[in-house]
Amino acid sequence: MAVKRRFVAYYRVSTRKQGQSGLGLDAQRAAVANHLGDGLANVIAEFTEVESGRRNDRPALDEALTAARLHRAALVVAKVDRLTRSVGFLERLLEAGVDVRFADLPAIEGPTGRFMLQQMAAVAELEAGLISARTKAALAAAKARGQRLGGHRGGRLNTQARATGREEQAKRALIRAHDLAPVLKQLRARGMESNTAIARALTAMGIPTARGRDRWSAPAVALIEARLRS
Repeated sequence: MAVKRRFVAYYRVSTRKQGQSGLGLDAQRAAVANHLGDGLANVIAEFTEVESGRRNDRPALDEALTAARLHRAALVVAKVDRLTRSVGFLERLLEAGVDVRFADLPAIEGPTGRFMLQQMAAVAELEAGLISARTKAALAAAKARGQRLGGHRGGRLNTQARATGREEQAKRALIRAHDLAPVLKQLRARGMESNTAIARALTAMGIPTARGRDRWSAPAVALIEARLRS
């Protein structure tokens, strides 16, 4: 049995009148439904923003991104211009750690889709990559000519790369913990005192663990709460 993919839908209209009448909103819903209409998509939540495209403070989008991270779902938007025309905003979206799909750009998914979105967000990022590639090529050419580049340079770079990787992993773990904080608070308010009870509740709610597993354990809940206290 095929596993359904999870999606969080985000819609935006420019005026409150459009939001109340459905003008523009209905077309966006239809575009998203058509894009996901293969029977293997499950829209677990929808968020609608009534906001100007020039503004970057969008609470509904923040809620949509949180829900997408929480449920390990992709964010789906009807059109690129419904999300933003701001380069800086798209860069922040990329840093949110959420897979983004656009109904008018079906190829925006996976590594290739992320690359395309990065180009839309900032051509400078590609230039930085090209500079890095040229630098590595120059170093390789120098080494081929017999030029010494430093005996322990590679080791220091590897150590630095590992440290950077650990920092990035810790950052993502903390973001995940803060996404879960409101859910844990609600469960505590409902009288669930033990980590075991909370683990069972999170499993029943269909919220995956940090490693994408379907079942939670008491130690995993304790780890999340420890991160929130740190």
